[in-house]
Amino acid sequence: MHDERTIIVTGASGGIGREIALTLLAEDANVALAARGDGIEESAAMADAGNRALPVRTDVTDESSVEELVDRTAAEFGGVDGVVNNAGIAGPTAPVEDVAADDWDRTMAVNARGPFLLVKHAAPLLAESDRASVVNISSISGKRPLEDRTPYVASKMAVIGLTRTLAFELGDDDVTVNAVCPGATSGPRIDDVIEKQAERRDLSYEEAKEVVFTDDAALGELVEPEDVAETVSFLLGPEARRITGQDINVDAGTAWY
Repeated sequence: MHDERTIIVTGASGGIGREIALTLLAEDANVALAARGDGIEESAAMADAGNRALPVRTDVTDESSVEELVDRTAAEFGGVDGVVNNAGIAGPTAPVEDVAADDWDRTMAVNARGPFLLVKHAAPLLAESDRASVVNISSISGKRPLEDRTPYVASKMAVIGLTRTLAFELGDDDVTVNAVCPGATSGPRIDDVIEKQAERRDLSYEEAKEVVFTDDAALGELVEPEDVAETVSFLLGPEARRITGQDINVDAGTAWY
């Protein structure tokens, strides 16, 4: 158990973000659950953690909304010890010539601008903590190509660059900064991606799942949200205080660097 910490988790309304929040709450941390939708209240109720769970409606692309998230968290719990930048969108599945500029901008805004804004406003509070950590959720697609997914891949590569730079920028204050790079993770988002890939390639859902994702994995399977949550928890905890500037794969053996 890593008690008495305060962690902000974005994208906590479902999927990986919900699992991360529930894992941290089970470890007795205070958690601000941030997202645009109603799911954050449901996530908080699932945790049954009482006043240690603080749902905050947040648009991570809006600087004033992010600033309010940080301010409310600090006012409620007295500070911020960790940030998990999990909020993200899949963006379009299309060849680059068919990608609308607005779709590019939206994907970059959620996946790359959002983490920047949260760290920007949380950094002074993180510097005051004696065990602060930032974990950014990137993707193995931030390390290797994924056909017809240019906005998503570019945004996740940006998250890795942000992570490495912040590790040095915040290191003097003993703030660790790492990225977790999940592989294809079970849930509605990856189902949608698989369905779109199946349509583009004229394959069945299961065929597309194998061709695009599981055939390349050493373990031949998708990742579960719990796998990612446990890795995030470790990176936020005391055992990982000398790990920083790293991008760690949780991908069933798909990317090798």
